[in-house]
Formats: sequence, C-alpha cells, structure tokens
Amino acid sequence: MNAVLAIIRRDLLLAMRRKSEVLTALFFFIIVVSLFPLGIGPESALLRKIAPGVLWVAALLATMLGLARLFAPDHADGTLEQMLLSPTPLGPLIAGKIAAHWLTTGLPLVLLAPVLGLQFDLEASALGVLVVALLLGTPLLSLIGAIGAALTLGVRGGGVLLSLLVLPLYVPALIFGAGAVEAHISGLGAGGHLSLLAALLALAVFFAPWATTAALRIALE
Repeated sequence: MNAVLAIIRRDLLLAMRRKSEVLTALFFFIIVVSLFPLGIGPESALLRKIAPGVLWVAALLATMLGLARLFAPDHADGTLEQMLLSPTPLGPLIAGKIAAHWLTTGLPLVLLAPVLGLQFDLEASALGVLVVALLLGTPLLSLIGAIGAALTLGVRGGGVLLSLLVLPLYVPALIFGAGAVEAHISGLGAGGHLSLLAALLALAVFFAPWATTAALRIALE
C-alpha cells in the first residue's frame, strides 16, 4: 500500500508540474459542453433533453485526451522497467497510476459537471444524479482506457489505434451514465442505470489492472 500511495503521489506531483496537460482536458470539456447551448439556442426543453448525452460524450472525450500519456513518459525514461523489476507486484503499481489519472482528469470533470449542467436548465436533483453517474463512470473510463493505453504503448500512430480500441468499450458506460439522468428527468428513476454502472465499475476494478499489467509486460518484452 505504501508503494501504491507513493506512485499516486509521484504522478500527482508530475501532473502539477505539467499543468497544461491537465488544463487542456478541462478546457476541452468546458468548451465542448458550452458550445451546444450557444448553437442550439435558449429552448429549455430541448436543452434538458440533450444535456445528459452532451455532458457524458464531452467527459468521455476529455478523459481520452490524457490516455496516450498515461504510460508513455514512464516508458520513455525507463520507469516502467524499474517497476517491473521492483519487489512490489506490478499490478498494484499500475492501479496507483490509474487512480492518479482519475484524480487529475476524471475528478475535475465530475466537479465541473454540475456548473456546466446549469447551462442546460437542469434541476438540482438531475444535477445530483449526473454527479453520481460521473463518479461511477469516470473511474470506469480510466480503467478501460488504461488497457488501451498499455496495448498501444510504443506503437506508431498509437493515438488513433487507442481511440479505435477504447471507444467501443466506452459505449456501455455512456449508455447507462446518460440514461440515468434521462430516466430521472422523465420520472422513471435512475436506480437501475446507476446499479448497472456500479456493476461495470466493480468488474473493471477487478479485471482492468490485471489486463493492463499483462499488456504492459508484453509491450516491455
């Protein structure tokens, strides 16, 4: 556990030194979400209808911006090889890196989402469901994205290949995350969607670090 916390602290410090990378994802999220109300106009009913999908798609794309750099800098400077040779198992170390990625990318998106949701005339209860859905969904995006980042590590044109690998796997999170807010707005209740999203997150927490570790071992051989 001390090694995992050290990895998280290290990656957070590196992220603070490269603030432009973190701010790029945040500004991308803000700009993409804000363009829709400006382009569509002030029709409240339409804005409330498209809000869940717009916010979730923007969060998904913003999360993907940092995936290519999840392992690439450590691969370039030899840190990954040192982790592989470390007495600490590689799986927990990779889990720490994924957690750091979520703290620097996913969590800020969750905190910004309610403010941006006001542009779509969402009620307070709908904003609460949106926050809960993103709290469950953004770690899932980071876990799945880490597998794709490991599989494309060191591959020429890996950014395009990463998108092709990861985007289809993001579809269930997008459907259940946006569907939770839509179901709440329509009065059907968001419990079912949130439960399925939580189940997907539980599966990803168990399997994703193992799959990412296996992909990294192949890439480093």
